[in-house]
Amino acid sequence: MKTSADNRRVRQIISGVKNGTIIPRPEFQRNLVWSNKDKAAFLDTVLRGFPFPEIYVALTEVNLETAEGAEMLVDGQQRVTTLYQYFTGSEALKLGVDTPPYRDLSPERQTDFMNYEVAVRNLGVVSIEDVKEVFRRINATSYALNAMEINNARYNGALKIAADRIASDELFNTHRTFSPREVQRMRNTVYALTIIISMISAYFHRDDEIENYLEMYNDDFPMLDEVMERFSIVRGFVESLGIEDKSRAWKKTDLLVLLVELDRALNREHIELDPDIVGPALINFYNRVEAELSEPSGDEDLQAYFRTTVQATNDRSSRAARGKVIRKVLLATIGAVEEKNVKPEQYPLPGA
Repeated sequence: MKTSADNRRVRQIISGVKNGTIIPRPEFQRNLVWSNKDKAAFLDTVLRGFPFPEIYVALTEVNLETAEGAEMLVDGQQRVTTLYQYFTGSEALKLGVDTPPYRDLSPERQTDFMNYEVAVRNLGVVSIEDVKEVFRRINATSYALNAMEINNARYNGALKIAADRIASDELFNTHRTFSPREVQRMRNTVYALTIIISMISAYFHRDDEIENYLEMYNDDFPMLDEVMERFSIVRGFVESLGIEDKSRAWKKTDLLVLLVELDRALNREHIELDPDIVGPALINFYNRVEAELSEPSGDEDLQAYFRTTVQATNDRSSRAARGKVIRKVLLATIGAVEEKNVKPEQYPLPGA
């Protein structure tokens, strides 16, 4: 494949997008999403005159009668889109105080912006199959990316940052919740996101809701301080329970619902739980769950909980079922729910 390289000015690229001779979002590209922070950093690079990596274009079929044609943007979608949004004052672009709008630039700086040179690699006239293959190879890695690794490249905003903070909490390091391989593949971040989303919403099926929430809270996560405070309260309470490291309470499936249900009781319902009572109750419960495999007790709650820890552990129904049983254990430490003036129908189970 023969390619050619040239420099184009920003004004040429903006004009091409405006009149349709540059197609910024071909159908084969995934919808990459930069946060406004990412966009502002990129614009700062341009406004200061620093270079950024070349973009790739390919020619579509040329109309032999009119000589008209267009270029497909193979790689560089976010950069070109951000330049166009900046020039047009798009509402989709929210600038910070350090990045002045284009209309507020002096004529000299507007001219510099328009004349900024962008390195362009032209693939020429190639088939759509070859264009897709080039795109795949440009964005290839040495191994297949999992969903979170792809989302990490797409969303690096407010909710993702909150999840990283929780994922790196000492609670998980102390009890070796994640293996080095799981951390490397960002499974700890997925886990933290599952905790956060379950805290602010409800249990959900596997990882289905994660991308939706990452996109929703990419630019801003108004509940950040509240969620971090709630998690801090819960993790402190868990550490005070005296649960041994060998307990199944520290297994990921068990720990997730324990954290979510404690958040519900302590932070949402403001129930006063005594760790000196809750600790032994949970220790006894988890020991009984372990014994259920070899010595079935006939206890419906134990059997319901046990079943969800050995099959379909991350299904929404399994998480909700485990949460329901843990909630009963917690409430049993304070007597009937009504004694705390909390009616069951007032707080339906997450995911119910």
